[in-house]
Amino acid sequence: MSAKKKTEFCEPKKRTLYTKPLTERQMKKLDEWLDKHLWAPYKVDYSVFAYKGPDVNVVAYSSGKLVVQGKGTESFVQFVLEPEITGVVEMGYESVHHPEWFEAHAGIDESGKGDLFGPLVSACVVADGDAVKKWLDGGLKESKKVASDSAALEMARMVKSTKGVVAKVSYAGMEKYNALYIKFGRNLNKLLAWMHAQAIRSALAERHVPWGMLDQFTKQPLVQRQLSEPDFELRMRTKAEEDPVVAAASIIARATYIYQMRKLSDEFGARLLKGSGAGVREQAAEIVRKFGADALKRFAKLHFKTAAEAVAEAKK
Repeated sequence: MSAKKKTEFCEPKKRTLYTKPLTERQMKKLDEWLDKHLWAPYKVDYSVFAYKGPDVNVVAYSSGKLVVQGKGTESFVQFVLEPEITGVVEMGYESVHHPEWFEAHAGIDESGKGDLFGPLVSACVVADGDAVKKWLDGGLKESKKVASDSAALEMARMVKSTKGVVAKVSYAGMEKYNALYIKFGRNLNKLLAWMHAQAIRSALAERHVPWGMLDQFTKQPLVQRQLSEPDFELRMRTKAEEDPVVAAASIIARATYIYQMRKLSDEFGARLLKGSGAGVREQAAEIVRKFGADALKRFAKLHFKTAAEAVAEAKK
């Protein structure tokens, strides 16, 4: 008679990191609560306050973000933060409030759209509920909320190393980008839609899912017109990066943009700046003075007003 297999029951891994935006009033209320209960204050750069407590550290940043970290994270959130400060029960209820996050689906986002230097990058990530749970526990955030490049690259590694996840990108070198911009009638949204469609097709070829969420950049169904994927529904909405799979796509797109910017910086001989401000304009003018006006197309999106201003500045 064969022995019966022993059934093992494993408790879910407790969260050791939790982040949440707080209002100024909530920040003040929490600061008073922690001080009243004799938590030990300590200094953290860019913080409004920081305290050490039983198996947990609580840091409130000037940006309005609260970070709770340590073995006592869940207890603090469930028994202090939610009942005493925010009055809203959220931890552990993501699957109740947002069940669609935990369905197998695709998330699509881009990076580099507002930067003179470097490519426009589209990324598509395909993931399921297990991946989303891991990312939430690991503190995944959309790229705009990640301050440093090193943190974004670390998150990208977490996303790519997650079992069952597919991450694909679409971008072009700068000379090809400038040619494509003209090809698409000097319409950036049409070019971005084409790149999104490329990334989606590549990801679905590896793992097909029934639907995807796109961070809406136009009210027109431009991406849908480029796609001919059977049994796939593309949804669009603003603030789509609240969906962890879209947030993951934003991180993958940013990581790719960072790597490409490093290559361009090496060619230039100094770290190229992001955005399109005065410092960027001066660097673009330096490229023209150093390599010639024709070389700017190897570094920059020529349709930006800043590019024309840089060429004019270099001639002075």
